[in-house]
Amino acid sequence: MGRAWGDPRSTPSVNVLQNQEENPAGSFSAQGSITMALTVIGAGIGRTGTYSLKLAIHQLWLGPCHHMEEVLKNMPTQVPLWSAAVAGHPDWERLYDGYVSAVDWPTACFFRELHTAYPDAKFILTQRSPESWADSFSSTIYKLLGERAEGPPEMKEWLEMSSGVIARTGFPEGLDRDGLIQSFEAHLEAVKQTIPAQQLLVYEVKQGWGPLCAFLDKPVPSEPFPRTNDREEFWDRVAGKI
Repeated sequence: MGRAWGDPRSTPSVNVLQNQEENPAGSFSAQGSITMALTVIGAGIGRTGTYSLKLAIHQLWLGPCHHMEEVLKNMPTQVPLWSAAVAGHPDWERLYDGYVSAVDWPTACFFRELHTAYPDAKFILTQRSPESWADSFSSTIYKLLGERAEGPPEMKEWLEMSSGVIARTGFPEGLDRDGLIQSFEAHLEAVKQTIPAQQLLVYEVKQGWGPLCAFLDKPVPSEPFPRTNDREEFWDRVAGKI
């Protein structure tokens, strides 16, 4: 269940010190760990290819990249911090300590605040057809959170935090398919209205490397663009099969 948002075994390791050299805005926190300003921020919500985007960002050496799986891997620290952010008390430095990019929920919920906190960052809005997104979301994440009362005790705080993040983004419990489509379209429009056009890439992962690399000023890798986390894979992770 805990890996429904991504499989850490497929995440490439990245040398944090190398990223510090590439990002002179980085500094050291009071605890001595490296704190780096986010340079790439995903405003696209879950089920729009965010895990594939994370892997692509790592292949372009713009990681470490924060994703919901990072919350799952470090729940004792991350869940309280994100719960505080939902309540209006974010600590971006602690939440993104050691990361230079971030995609997926919870990040996508806070695109307005993050644009203020990181005004020079580039934003990527992953999207897909609203109808296909609503079908995918309702049969995976929305279903999982709707049944959170039946979840294991060790996942309760994460499930509640995730539910709060997703509701805050515009997707409270109880929406029907038309309501989900309307809220999805509203989120896309809100991002476009908030982020300056020169800092925003509106992107579908099926477009592959071309638009992404051009936007991030990176050469196109020789490896295929990563594609992962379809619905079947999502539930396999929920069931602990992968």
